[in-house]
Amino acid sequence: MDKTYSPSDIERRIYERWEASGLFAPRGDGPGYCIVIPPPNVTGTLHMGHAFQDTIMDALTRYHRMRG
Repeated sequence: MDKTYSPSDIERRIYERWEASGLFAPRGDGPGYCIVIPPPNVTGTLHMGHAFQDTIMDALTRYHRMRG
């Protein structure tokens, strides 16, 4: 057993298996899904609210993409 864990070797094999099995390909049989993104902040200063909002949008988009 190696003294250190190297995830890159394992992750590469798993990811290739996922791609080969078509797990990332859309089925195309579901309704469209869209999230309206608000315009950029006027001040240009980002804060935790932006990170929270973008995290929710990212999670929802990935969830619906996963469902097809």
